[in-house]
Amino acid sequence: MNFIGYRTLKTAVGAFLAMIIAKEIGLKYSVAAGIITILSIQTTKRQSLQVAIKRVIASILALGISFVDFNILGYNEIAFGIFILIFIPLTVKLKAEDGIVVSSVLVTHLLVEKSTDIYWIRNELGLMFIGIGVALILNLYMPSIEVQIKKDQVYIEKTMKDIFMKMAEAMRGEETDIRNKQSIRSFEKKLNNARSRAYDNLNNYFTKDMSYYVKYMEMRIRQFEVIKRMIKSFRKFFETYEQTIMIADFTEKVARSIYEENTAEKLIKDLYKLKSIFRAMPLPTTREEFENRASLFEFLDDMEHFLKIKRKFKRKWGASI
Repeated sequence: MNFIGYRTLKTAVGAFLAMIIAKEIGLKYSVAAGIITILSIQTTKRQSLQVAIKRVIASILALGISFVDFNILGYNEIAFGIFILIFIPLTVKLKAEDGIVVSSVLVTHLLVEKSTDIYWIRNELGLMFIGIGVALILNLYMPSIEVQIKKDQVYIEKTMKDIFMKMAEAMRGEETDIRNKQSIRSFEKKLNNARSRAYDNLNNYFTKDMSYYVKYMEMRIRQFEVIKRMIKSFRKFFETYEQTIMIADFTEKVARSIYEENTAEKLIKDLYKLKSIFRAMPLPTTREEFENRASLFEFLDDMEHFLKIKRKFKRKWGASI
């Protein structure tokens, strides 16, 4: 049964319950209540509530428009077409697009029955509220994904550490797979997936502030954009000079600081000292050395940006690097 996901199981149970409830209380077209439940089961509590509100607004609007429309033009295809022409633009204007399809289906019941009597209006509202209500109740429980998010954090930090260690090795002239595009794309995909989980986690709480994980993932994604630029810099390194070795040592220091609780302040100060040392050194004597020195400064600028992203995050959220 592992192939049946939690959301699929919840949707099946919800559809069954909605249809049974609608049927037991005497509503016609009880299957519609099940369909509404299926469409209303969302991935997070907040999304479910937002969709529910939009569908209630849309259904009330649809029933109101159809009541006037059908009583003036009759119960025919032209009247339904006029209803659609009026209903959809108004729904879009009210930003309740999620209710267009469901509400239109409810209106077809009035068209088939050729009646807008209060009985049928109550029937359609009943189907809507049962379908939405069952979905909201089932969505009150969402499995916690915080444990997985913490695992994502461990993976992200370990991978970033490995990347910096490989950078240091490459600058020392060692063979590495630092430019492996497949590995970079794979890490980027996992970063984006981790961010999506963080947003899902945020939207599963109404009173508890879970925005920390979202901000953390956003910070790491911004850092990764810098890392990609740094990796490209290696194409410009021609030989291993004294300055390259110094930057390799500093890069390794950053890598070993990934897991430490710090503000990145000391690393930034060390970086400034390193830049000062370079400026005091004799000027390059060859074109190759000059180009290498320029590339190293570009690399350090990116490293500074990387660390400042962390410092800004730390100052606001008090998180470790």
